[in-house]
Amino acid sequence: MRFLLDAEQRAFADSLGAMLTAARTEPVVRDWSRGEHGPGRSLWRRIGDAGVFALAVPEEYGGAGARPVELAVAFVELGRHAVPGPLAETVGAALLLREPALAKRFLPGLAAGETMATVAAFGTDALDGDSADLRLSLTADGLRLSPGAGPVRASLDPARRLTPLAPGGELLTPAPAAGRALGWIRLATAAQALGVGCALLDRTVEYVGQRTQFGVPVGSFQAVKHQLADAKVALEFARPLLFGAALTMRPADVAAAKLTACEAAYTTARTALHLHGAIGYTAEYGLSLWLTKARALLAAWGRPDECRDLVLADGLSSR
Repeated sequence: MRFLLDAEQRAFADSLGAMLTAARTEPVVRDWSRGEHGPGRSLWRRIGDAGVFALAVPEEYGGAGARPVELAVAFVELGRHAVPGPLAETVGAALLLREPALAKRFLPGLAAGETMATVAAFGTDALDGDSADLRLSLTADGLRLSPGAGPVRASLDPARRLTPLAPGGELLTPAPAAGRALGWIRLATAAQALGVGCALLDRTVEYVGQRTQFGVPVGSFQAVKHQLADAKVALEFARPLLFGAALTMRPADVAAAKLTACEAAYTTARTALHLHGAIGYTAEYGLSLWLTKARALLAAWGRPDECRDLVLADGLSSR
């Protein structure tokens, strides 16, 4: 099994990362948190133009075919830049809408980045239901197109605006491919978390290299180096699991990647907060955008105990 990215995949990551760096995502995230979606929608269309959403859409509907490895590459960059919006949910919607009539109706818009979708599973809140064009609800009788969303609820990450979806609406299909969609959403969430963790580590290394104590950089202390090294090891351990899962797309592999990447990001968030000191707690400081996202992604689309149980069950069944 090959875990190294090829030259084309690395170039895709570099290109997307450069575009997001130039877009200066921090103010976009803060606007999104206040419900001002204009800058975020503009960034969304640029991400669509870069071909990110096309990676989950068949070619006959304007996509690039099912390319989970490239999708993981892209979502690491989206996480690294804390891009807001229902990113993984839009990918999941593309997997749920695979019946020919639905695909023809919805997938071209999703692939092009013209349509933003969110998905709520079995009565849970939907991410960014207030801004999504397409609100999908998985109910007992199938997949429904929700007619609207309720008020935004309090969320740990202000940029993740959680809303209930209005009940009822058009029944799109009684038998959506929910399991396959969940796998893609979890993979995208894992990649996003890995990117968040990498951004937290980079920012913390830069900070401890600049902040001084007793006349020397804080980062020169052995105890600080050890904490940063532990975070780096956790993130690098998660990386091959992520791309290995993207190659197989087995539910247990994806669950292992989601568990490991999200826990690595959360561990890095705790280290980052510790080493930044009091400034790390302030909402005005940019670090907070990644800290809150690392915590929120930990529980999104599969809590750690759920993912761990799935991995253990798969291991026991194969003995």
